[in-house]
Amino acid sequence: MIKKIPYGRQSIDEDEIAEVVKVLKSDFLTQGPKVSEFESNFAHAVGAKYAVAVSSGTAALHLSCLALELSAGSRVLTTPITFSATANCVQYCVGEVDFVDIDPSTYLMDLDLLEKKIKSKPSGYYTGIIIVDFTGLPVNTEKLNRIAAEHNIWIIEDACHAPGAGYKDSNDTEILCGSSTYSDLTCFSFHPVKHIACGEGGMITTNDENVYQKLKSLRTHGITKEDLSKSDGGWYYEMQDLGFNYRIPDINCALGISQLKKLKNNIEKRRQIANTYFNAFNDNDSIKLQTQPKDYQNAYHLFVIEVDNRKELYDFLLSKNILAQIHYIPVHLMPYYAKKGFKKGDFPLAENYYEKCISLPIFPTLSKAEQSYIIETISDFYK
Repeated sequence: MIKKIPYGRQSIDEDEIAEVVKVLKSDFLTQGPKVSEFESNFAHAVGAKYAVAVSSGTAALHLSCLALELSAGSRVLTTPITFSATANCVQYCVGEVDFVDIDPSTYLMDLDLLEKKIKSKPSGYYTGIIIVDFTGLPVNTEKLNRIAAEHNIWIIEDACHAPGAGYKDSNDTEILCGSSTYSDLTCFSFHPVKHIACGEGGMITTNDENVYQKLKSLRTHGITKEDLSKSDGGWYYEMQDLGFNYRIPDINCALGISQLKKLKNNIEKRRQIANTYFNAFNDNDSIKLQTQPKDYQNAYHLFVIEVDNRKELYDFLLSKNILAQIHYIPVHLMPYYAKKGFKKGDFPLAENYYEKCISLPIFPTLSKAEQSYIIETISDFYK
């Protein structure tokens, strides 16, 4: 039997190991030059003015909320089909989370339902929106920005699935995820199964210098040594805000710098794998595929299909050493959020998607033989 095939896997080569070893032999393991180098390289890659590296994607989301001054009682809208951190970051700031149902063809937040929900409430009822580029497919942030601007609502883009993804706006301009062209901030994750593996890590991009300076302070306890009105000496610093220890080590950044160089090539491999799946399953009436809108470039962190007999297929694949996964259990159905009054039936499109979704293996080092085995196994199941 073929060896186990996970839904995602990092790829680390000798070049990256050598870069990490260099840092281990250097004077800095954390808060050193590799952090700013990674930030600069990443900002350039996605077309943003500023980037701030942090300890995780969750830290990126939390600091983004803090930098936008999310406070107790503020209401923020997000999608139920995401990892819980997207909603939890609002709770960390003692804000209130609400959800908007998904488009059943793209699995992204339905922006028409979003606008309808905002208009159903008094002016100023909602403070912010956190959208998710789920699977690596970008949200139309141009349309979202028009909605948000009309109601004075800020936007955080959770692009943890989508470095390297993008779409063409109404001016035929390429909008890269992370450019923050139409959003206030964009967040990324560098968890091992993501496009850029740092072990753990995250990044926030923005074009607002004031927000950028806030983020830098908040990731280090709210402490600064810059532009101080009083100084007793070189040791002097001030804690000006209540921040956190969300710093990322130079070790992780050295790995991230090397991984970033391979991003375009790795995304191309993901797209090739996705195209093979599309070609294999496009005519299978038992399998529904995610819609890929014209002029949108999916980064394919995930390849999701929908099937009626999901549990049986999942178990069958597992028995054949194919470790498919489910992304995601709707956040509003988690016991924590159920205690806040959310219940089954609140977001039926997201719930229906969850009952049928299954993520197939997709990562740059997935071999053609492994993918053929996956496709043949699924075809055998439906025979």
